[in-house]
Amino acid sequence: MATVDFFTPIVDDPEAFGAIVAANSLSDVYAMGGRPLYALSLVSFPREKLATGLLEKIVAGGAAKLAEAGVPVVGGHSVDDPEPKFGYAVTGEVHPDRIVGHRGARPGHLLYLTKPLGSGLVATAIKRGLCPPDLEAAAIAVMTHLNREASAAMLAAGASACTDVTGYGLLGHLANFGVGAVVELGRVPFLAGVRELADLDLFPSGSRRNRESLEGKVDWGGVGETDRLLLCDAQTSGGLLVALPPDRAGAFEVAFAGAPYPAVRIGEVSDGSLRVSA
Repeated sequence: MATVDFFTPIVDDPEAFGAIVAANSLSDVYAMGGRPLYALSLVSFPREKLATGLLEKIVAGGAAKLAEAGVPVVGGHSVDDPEPKFGYAVTGEVHPDRIVGHRGARPGHLLYLTKPLGSGLVATAIKRGLCPPDLEAAAIAVMTHLNREASAAMLAAGASACTDVTGYGLLGHLANFGVGAVVELGRVPFLAGVRELADLDLFPSGSRRNRESLEGKVDWGGVGETDRLLLCDAQTSGGLLVALPPDRAGAFEVAFAGAPYPAVRIGEVSDGSLRVSA
């Protein structure tokens, strides 16, 4: 399997940005139950406008996170570009009989999320100088956390479907399962302090596009517009959204004992439409 991902800086710390990019680039492999083997770096950088020392820190942050995952960087390519961008192409492997895809969830299967939401709002708040330092640090910790252990846990538990939650937001990625589902809003984990950013209407444009794309496709159950946008907030390096048969959910939860982010049951697959329960 092969995947590629790159984007512009979303935090001010260059090493943290590099680490976020690396963790995000590995997630597609982890979401399919695969093992990443090696990576190629992709760099766009305005060398006439920014000090190359910044690029060195970005690359170092990414390399350190990949080293944590046991993934070597075997090469890459760079171009001079007015806007800095950074990413990786990652190659991984998985046995054909162990691939976890999008379309295996069935009615009655339980839905779990392995990281809290809110990174889209945090990134916008950082750009506008409105993000509290503690919330920024918490978001960086979430975004740099590898989905490696979550991937191993869902494989061991026998997951029926999985995806990582990134740019399409929670509900956008859930819609890709191709089944109905009920999401319990009160169970969905968010970073502490994100609600205050939402109340300031700091949603990025990607979150708003996600919300618009789901118009007429979701029964919102009386949930207000701010909560709708929160469930559509465009994420960077989010957690895994996992569907599991009920008799296997306990093993999945136990696998997260002592982990910094627990596996939270947020809903259930249904044979109807996509619905949010307040």
